[in-house]
This record gives sequence, C-alpha cells and structure tokens, in this order.
Amino acid sequence: MRTRKLAVVGGFEFTPDVHSDHRGLFFSPLQDEAFVAAVGHRFPVAQTNHSKSARGVLRGLHFTATPPGQTKYVYCARGKALDAVVDIRVGSPTFGRWDMVTLDSESFRAVYIPDGLAHAFLALEDDTVMSYLVSSAYQAELEHAIDPLDPEVGLPWPRDVEFRLSTRDTIAPRLAEAEAQGLLPKYADCLPAGPPAGPAVHPDQSEVRSRD
Repeated sequence: MRTRKLAVVGGFEFTPDVHSDHRGLFFSPLQDEAFVAAVGHRFPVAQTNHSKSARGVLRGLHFTATPPGQTKYVYCARGKALDAVVDIRVGSPTFGRWDMVTLDSESFRAVYIPDGLAHAFLALEDDTVMSYLVSSAYQAELEHAIDPLDPEVGLPWPRDVEFRLSTRDTIAPRLAEAEAQGLLPKYADCLPAGPPAGPAVHPDQSEVRSRD
C-alpha cells in the first residue's frame, strides 16, 4: 500500500494494491499495518456509511463539532469523485489550506480525514458510490457545514459540471462566517488521543500483499 501525506496536517492518502484476474479483482482499502505506520494509531471504527450520487452531486463541506469530533476513512467503491478536505482547525499550522484527491473504482485510493477537517466530494459520474468508515455515530445536532463554493477557500471544482447541492449545503456559511460564529474546532482539541497502536494484525498474505 502506498501512502501520501496531504497538504493539511494529519491527513493521508492511501492507495492499495489491486489484484485482478479472470474472476474480477480483490483489494483491501484499509490495512492496519500501513495505517498505523502513517498515522500512529489504529482507526477506531464506530460506524460505516454508504452513499450513491448522480453526476454533479456535491456533498459538503461537512464537519462534526469537537468534542466529540469525528475521523473518516473514505474511498470510492464505484464511479469517480473529487474528494476535498479543508483544514478548519483554528490554530492549525495549515489552517485554511486544502487538498483534493481523485477517488475512483480503478485505483480504489482512500483518504483519511482526521478530526477538525471539513470534507466534501463531487460525483463525476452517475451512480458514484462512496464508502465511509467513521469513528463516531451520527448525531444531527453536532453536524455542521461550510459553503463548498466559498471563494476564499477556493476549491478548484471543475467548471463543466452542473452542481447539485442539498438545501443545507446551499445555505451553509462561508469559512470566515463560521469562524466568527464560533463553530470551528480548535486545533488543540483535535489532536489524536486514540488507542495505542499495539501489534498490527497482518492480513492473509495469500490474498493481500502490502508494500511501501
């Protein structure tokens, strides 16, 4: 599995080896050994989420109030999407910075989104399926959004796509407005205090082989 640090502190991109033959393919989107080596602790899965979106659907920018906060591990199971993360942690050395990753059902690249980053994705194909592992259960009263088209954030969404946004995302405040309202998390409150790494559990090497 190949790993890349994102442009925001604490965020990572993971690209697994995909094994194909006449039957189809097999891959492991989350591998404990590679994740722990990059992040420093295991991913604490509390819930899995699944979404299907038509081309042009733009979901986000979403984040969870901290505390309790929420971390995410996201990959595209079918179709293609642009996945964006924005550092909204007040006091972070990369506050306001963003990174964008193409997720698709060929590379099966995944993105780890630590607590305090706002997350969005744009479906580039019909029936794009996104799969999430998250560290906490959904609680509506803790969920917030920032305008994904905020010009001050400046996410480079493609211009040849007609966006489809929810009402919630359409009326979401811009980043500066959210900061003025006291909605943004503090960097110190978002630093990981997860479970110790411990010994990594190795997958069946007859099926999955990790490489740096």
